[in-house]
Amino acid sequence: MTTAIEMRGVVKEYGTRQARVRALDGVSTDFPAGSWTAVMGPSGSGKSTLLHCAAGLEVVTSGQVRIGELDITTSSDAELTALRRRQIGFVFQSFNLLGSLTAGQNVALPLKLAGVRVSAREVRDVLAGVGLADRIRHRPRELSGGQQQRVAIARAMVTRPAVLFADEPTGALDSKSARVVLDLLRDMVDSDGQTIVMVTHDPAVAASADQVVFLSDGRIVDRTAGLNAHGVAERLAALED
Repeated sequence: MTTAIEMRGVVKEYGTRQARVRALDGVSTDFPAGSWTAVMGPSGSGKSTLLHCAAGLEVVTSGQVRIGELDITTSSDAELTALRRRQIGFVFQSFNLLGSLTAGQNVALPLKLAGVRVSAREVRDVLAGVGLADRIRHRPRELSGGQQQRVAIARAMVTRPAVLFADEPTGALDSKSARVVLDLLRDMVDSDGQTIVMVTHDPAVAASADQVVFLSDGRIVDRTAGLNAHGVAERLAALED
């Protein structure tokens, strides 16, 4: 299976001297292309740091991160900016939509920032892909939480990224809306071959993924596949004891 992201001996530290904190401690792992990986672990285990380092949003202290053929640990700021605009999509728990823009304008924003012309049809097609073609002119306040998150996913996907990163994408949603979003992500992987790396604290959400990577104290301590929500919860509980 092709590897979408490769991390080798990744260390990420914050602070200096006595105040130094090692958030990632020699992480080595691969994320297969065309698959969905959930990242779990106790609070403070380094989940979000791993996600941000894998996406090039944070610079690693040492080690290597490759996205496809590109070693992002040696890339220039310009190369990283181009990477984030074209090859990486990022979905946050808080949606991060601009309230003054319509759903269509929010979706088109990444392409406009990259200086790429975007047609109304292209925006409509992306929104149709998340079931919101009829909401193209609605502003965020006119949408439910689940609809806002789907707009955020459409915005992340409009550049057709190699990898979609998601940080607690269902954390702010009710169970019904969360299920719609998870079904959408599952279909993106199964039908379109999208690669997804997602941080979550919810075993039921993690069980939707193809595999689950468990972190503890900045290190990968387990990797599983095929577990149901109960099985994921048991593995997580064992790390928290």
